[in-house]
Amino acid sequence: MDKHAQAERVLNILRQRYPNPRPHLNAASPWQLLAATMLSAQCTDARVNAVSPALFARWPGPEETAWAELDELEEAVRSTGFFRMKARSLLHAARRIMDVYGGHVPRSLAELVTLPGVARKTANVVLWGAFGINEGLAVDTHVARISYRLGLTDAQDADKIEQDLLALFPRAEWGNVNHRMVSFGRDVCQARAPRCAQCELLAACPRRDVDKSRKIR
Repeated sequence: MDKHAQAERVLNILRQRYPNPRPHLNAASPWQLLAATMLSAQCTDARVNAVSPALFARWPGPEETAWAELDELEEAVRSTGFFRMKARSLLHAARRIMDVYGGHVPRSLAELVTLPGVARKTANVVLWGAFGINEGLAVDTHVARISYRLGLTDAQDADKIEQDLLALFPRAEWGNVNHRMVSFGRDVCQARAPRCAQCELLAACPRRDVDKSRKIR
């Protein structure tokens, strides 16, 4: 299979299905998108969107969050899972943003990944969603699963998958490829029960591991 031709085919189909891709997390500022993305680890976006209004009403930005009491922050994010770790990461990320970056969420991947609790995926989501910067392509479980099923990558490690996809898709599309693949993964190419009969890519899909849930490292 010619992976570049397949990537072009995938991109065209996803553009038609999702002409106006949008972020899946609700946020009114770069900090709020960063915080919501951190909370989304091992948690659904729907749950994060249910929790974030009260969280951001009380601690709307890094300045307020940096002064939060840890136990109160833990309680506010408890239902997102791993709440102690997430609350601590939010607190220390906010403090670093205040101390090192003058209260502003940094605008580069190299700087973002110095924040506690922030790895490449979160940094890529924030750069595109908050600043319109394509420095990488966020790889979550949907992107990993779909990319493998469609024959765009043979990797299981998220960083390796990202590098494969960066070589296949135009840079201007990286952020929206993530948004579109996430939507496609939820609507059609689901982990355990993919709706192949509803898929415009069925004729070109090798359906690799279509009966299995792919995990990324």
